[in-house]
Amino acid sequence: MGSQLVELVFDFPHPERLDVFLAEALPEHSRSRLQGLIKEGRVTVNGQPAKKTGMKLEKGMRIAVSIPPTKETDLVPEAIPLDILFENDDVIVVNKAAGMVVHPSAGHESGTLVHAALAHAPEMEGIGGELRPGIVHRLDKDTSGIILLAKNDAAMRWLQAQFKDRKVKKFYLALVDGAPPTPKGRIEAPIGRDPSHRKKMAIVSEAKGRNAISIYKTIESFEKHTLLEVNILTGRTHQIRLHCAFIGAPIAGDTLYGHRKQRVKVPRQFLHAARLTITLPNETEPRTFEAPLPDELDDVLNKLRGKK
Repeated sequence: MGSQLVELVFDFPHPERLDVFLAEALPEHSRSRLQGLIKEGRVTVNGQPAKKTGMKLEKGMRIAVSIPPTKETDLVPEAIPLDILFENDDVIVVNKAAGMVVHPSAGHESGTLVHAALAHAPEMEGIGGELRPGIVHRLDKDTSGIILLAKNDAAMRWLQAQFKDRKVKKFYLALVDGAPPTPKGRIEAPIGRDPSHRKKMAIVSEAKGRNAISIYKTIESFEKHTLLEVNILTGRTHQIRLHCAFIGAPIAGDTLYGHRKQRVKVPRQFLHAARLTITLPNETEPRTFEAPLPDELDDVLNKLRGKK
C-alpha cells in the first residue's frame, strides 16, 4: 500500500503552529510522529516543504501531508472486555469505561482501548496510525461513554471527514458544583495550552487559542449541584471541563480544573459521553447511539435525590 495524501486548509483567523494544527486535525497520529513527518519533508505548505515544525500558519494556507504506509508495530492485542454498542464491517461503537486510556502513550503502554480493540478486531492493525489504529476522536481517561473506532482505511477517512466538517453531534452528561449563570446557554471561549502547566489546557485569548463552543442545558437541579447536558460544537482537549469551570460551575470530581476538595462524594470526574449522532460509511441517514449512565454515577445522583 502506498503513502496516503491528506490535504487540509488552515481557515482559522489567528496564526497557529503547524505541528499543533496537524495534531488536532489528525488525532489518530501523535504530535511527535507528525513532527517527524515534517522533518522528513513529507509536509508541504502552499506547495513548499515545511522547514520547521513550529512554523506559523496563516488563514488560507494549504497543507498537504504524505503519510507513509504503516510499519509493523509491537502493539500486543489484549483480551480486555469491551462494552460494544454497535458493530459492522466499518466501525465499532464502544461504551468506554472510566479509567481506560484510549491509546498508548508514555506511562500507558498497555491496557488501553486500542489494545482491547485489536484483540476483538485484528484487522484494525495499522488503520490510521502505528499506535492509534482506528482512533478518530478521544475521551479523557476518566470520562466514560461513546467512542467510535474505524475498522478499515475507507471508514477512517469517512469518519475523519464527518468530524472535521462538524457533522457529528456529541452530547455529554455533566454534574457540576453549584449552578451555571443561566439554566441554559452557549459558551464561546478559545482554548489553548496553559503556558505554566504543560499537562493543562486553559481559556486563552483568541490570538493564542482555538475557537471552542459548548451549548448546555439544565437537566436536573439539586441544592448544591446541577446536572447538565452539554453539546460540543468543537472538539478541543478538555473542552467541557474548561468551559464549565469558566462559567463558575466546574465538573464535580474534576481536581484539575475544579475544586480540590470534593463538594459531593464522586468516584471520578462526573462526565459521560451519553449520546452521539453520525452518518456511518455507506449509509445516507444518520444514526444515534446512546450509552447509559454508569452505575457509579447514577448512584451519585440517587444520593443527591435523597435515595439510597
